Amino acid sequence: MKLTTTLLTLAAATLSLCATAQEADIRKALAERIPQMDKIDEVRPTPMAGLYEVRIGTDLFYTDAKGNYVIQGELIDAKARRNLTEDRINKLTAVNFAALPLKDAITIVRGDGKRKVAVFEDPNCGYCKRFERDMQNVNNVTVYLFLYPILSPDSAEKSRNIWCAKDKAGAWQDHMVRDKHAAAASCDTSALQRNLAFGKKYKITGTPTVIFANGTRVPGAIGAQEVEKRLAEASNEAPATTN
Repeated sequence: MKLTTTLLTLAAATLSLCATAQEADIRKALAERIPQMDKIDEVRPTPMAGLYEVRIGTDLFYTDAKGNYVIQGELIDAKARRNLTEDRINKLTAVNFAALPLKDAITIVRGDGKRKVAVFEDPNCGYCKRFERDMQNVNNVTVYLFLYPILSPDSAEKSRNIWCAKDKAGAWQDHMVRDKHAAAASCDTSALQRNLAFGKKYKITGTPTVIFANGTRVPGAIGAQEVEKRLAEASNEAPATTN
């Protein structure tokens, strides 16, 4: 039994050394052949024999064992019917709700505010307006609204006016629900720049992007019923009915 354990330990160590050597070879080959790939964060085997994942930040590429070929695209597990690339990116860009920079958000409380949700939105986003109007039917929730001006040149100006308003939450609701624009205002808008940097880091490329307390991330507008369902899943409560 002791001999078997020793042999298994040696075999595992050998495989680990081989994997490390393989990773080093791939890094070296790609850095020499493609200068833009000189700062690789991770190399690891994929479920497909002979194919390796190369990660730079949250960008994924695939290569062979010698770094002779590079593929930029999606890896699909046809048998399991799963997009492995999408699954991996979702894992890499997952947002820990507790780590969200809430000081850079507008806080909107409805009812007891017990349930939590965060959303990244652009004031020029039509889907965001639809989402906000549906959210009027969701009660007992705290919404952390991150202004995320990415859609048009004046998105930044409108975001600034809302962020600098005396009543930020009221200005946002007026703009999105009642089509009443905030008056011109100025103040420290570094929070908006931090929101953009945060979004870039976590690949938030569209608005609205909704993040629930359990880490679930939903791109695009969803209706009040779906919001209730996901809030319930996040808090293990039964979904409330909406008007």
